Amino acid sequence: MSEQGQPTEHAKAAEEPKVSPAELKKRAKAEKQARRAAQKEQEGATGEVPPAANGAHQDYTAQKQSGQQDQKGKGPQAKGQPQPKPSKQGGQESKQERAGPSTQSMPVRGKAAPTAPSKEQPKKDNTVVELLSHLYPVQRRPNLIGVSKDVHPAVLALGLQISTYEICGSSARCVAMLLAFKEAIQAYTTPRDTSLPRHLVSHHLSPQIDYLRSCRPLAESMGNAIRWLKKLIVELDPDKPEHEAKDLLCEEIDRFVHERITVTDQAIASSARNQIRNGSAVLTYAKSAIVEKTILQAHEQGTRFRVIVVDSRPLLEGKRLATSLMRAGLEVQYVPFSGLAHVMKDATLVLLGAHSMLSNGRLQSRVGTASVALRAHKTDVPVIVCCESVKFSGKVALDSIVLNEIAPPEELLLSSPAQPAVHPTAVTTATGKEVSEDDEPAAKLKSLHDWSSIANLRLLNPVYDITPAEYIRMVICEYGSVPPSSVPVVHRLANEGM
Repeated sequence: MSEQGQPTEHAKAAEEPKVSPAELKKRAKAEKQARRAAQKEQEGATGEVPPAANGAHQDYTAQKQSGQQDQKGKGPQAKGQPQPKPSKQGGQESKQERAGPSTQSMPVRGKAAPTAPSKEQPKKDNTVVELLSHLYPVQRRPNLIGVSKDVHPAVLALGLQISTYEICGSSARCVAMLLAFKEAIQAYTTPRDTSLPRHLVSHHLSPQIDYLRSCRPLAESMGNAIRWLKKLIVELDPDKPEHEAKDLLCEEIDRFVHERITVTDQAIASSARNQIRNGSAVLTYAKSAIVEKTILQAHEQGTRFRVIVVDSRPLLEGKRLATSLMRAGLEVQYVPFSGLAHVMKDATLVLLGAHSMLSNGRLQSRVGTASVALRAHKTDVPVIVCCESVKFSGKVALDSIVLNEIAPPEELLLSSPAQPAVHPTAVTTATGKEVSEDDEPAAKLKSLHDWSSIANLRLLNPVYDITPAEYIRMVICEYGSVPPSSVPVVHRLANEGM
């Protein structure tokens, strides 16, 4: 019996294959990964398993085939047939089987559901005309709340006067600005470790300019004066004592006002008054200080003529001009803008002021000036523009859309008189049913003062318009009488070289 059992044990030992160390290591690794997968499956309370538990060695083709087998197995399972269990073959298959359930039970993290777009659209501003939206600046400053502490009190007062039209006119605003800058410069003190030319413009003058710009857009003459002043400050000698530098700046400001505005206005008025003849009828629009001075000088010279003042809302500047001329003893006819065509037949000369003369020879002036020049051109009445060279600009515009200023629309509204109290009345509808007025909002009519609450209604209040060069006979400046085409030449001589 012992001899028969001995060969049996040798046969069993021969049947068992010898395992190499590499395969033992491979099996140990597979068992370790299977244990990790089983452990993570037990701890996966949240239902999310990292992709590392799926076995990084499995390629995309095997995962796709297993997914197809799962989809095929859903058919019989849905009919109530039991799904056969996969057989275990070898250590590698055992590893895939243990890792497989974790892969199948792991929920797929889908993409986040796209949030529905908000239905609330930004509310459109009912006060803005879309075509001219680029011209609407920040709301004009009505008070001094939020003003920088660096703004000088003289500049604060000037800003409020400009925004309320107490100081109106391009030349008047320019002179007032330079005089306010004089006071601001005298109150300036240069900090340590810096110089006046380097610090004055950026830290002291810039807040003054920004404040004035927030009250109302700067006129072209103001812009030219600011560029001249900045250039003068930068060219100062840094070694010059502070009090001497400030005195020099104030003297130069006075000289600029005297030479570029005061004396210039006198020269232009002396030249333009020669265009007025005895028995002529001079038509002007709104109010221009230099046109007023021209008419008064012609009257003092002994020329007998009459003046037609055409005016329009909302500023009604022509009222002040008509009052001033009447007090001087002139014969004045005051006409609203609607009567322009009627009085143009009697006019022999049109004198206009200017806000700015553009480089293409066009005139930018108070809104309505282009209509006056057009009517004069159709009636063969010469149009003469009186304008200082400080108002000449290097800009070009073909219409009133690109360059303009939009004033508050409330200025167009008339002051509404006090209305008596109206008791609710009954309104009879088409069906014969009486409805109280309180119950029928549509029956209440809104006035123009309620324009902001009326849909599809906008109020536009532009300040300037553009007059074509072909409507202008000549431009009188301190350099003489020049055609509109010579405006860019005068601008280069007067403003770019100063």
